[in-house]
Amino acid sequence: MPELTFADPSERDDLGAFVARAVRLDGQTAVRLRNRDGDRVDAWVATPFDVLATRTVRGAMEPGDVTVFGNDLLAALAVSRADRVDPGRAVDMQWRSALPPQAHWQVVEEQLPAKVVSELTERGLELARENQGPHGTPPASLLDQTVLTVSGDGLEVKIPMRCLFAMSGMGFVGSGDEEHVRVTATDAWLRIDARFGAVVRRRHALLPLLV
Repeated sequence: MPELTFADPSERDDLGAFVARAVRLDGQTAVRLRNRDGDRVDAWVATPFDVLATRTVRGAMEPGDVTVFGNDLLAALAVSRADRVDPGRAVDMQWRSALPPQAHWQVVEEQLPAKVVSELTERGLELARENQGPHGTPPASLLDQTVLTVSGDGLEVKIPMRCLFAMSGMGFVGSGDEEHVRVTATDAWLRIDARFGAVVRRRHALLPLLV
């Protein structure tokens, strides 16, 4: 049986807020829990914007890499106030996304104002409401539109609107004037870290396999 252990009650509350946001975006979402550095657990979800979202809490997961349903995990976190929680049955086959590497990230922008990100997101949401697709979703052309380009450490990184929508949907960006977000990247991946979590996406589409 999987077991999730927290170093502090506040860590459980932080994970609960993260999972609640993910479930609100997608009621069928799966959460992947992975140990990192011996005393931390990375929680991952795939958002409806084709962007991964993640938050790290202090604790340990046994086994060290397991996927559970978001609703099961959210219920367990709400019911139990103990430092050890049964996150639900393992459903590893529900996870279908590749995860980025843990090392070799370059800092592209350290002090991007969170206020700028929030303003760009609001403009994008207004456009999305005006140009909804047949199922009430924003068109792919809007989601893939580059809204920010940042440069640093020899890299130029284009940030698409879908990353900002994912950050907004997960409630990651604070509203304070002094808050900033950090942009890091590898050759293949983009990551944006904000106050309450991070979003991650491939920088380039994968080429289809020839058959």
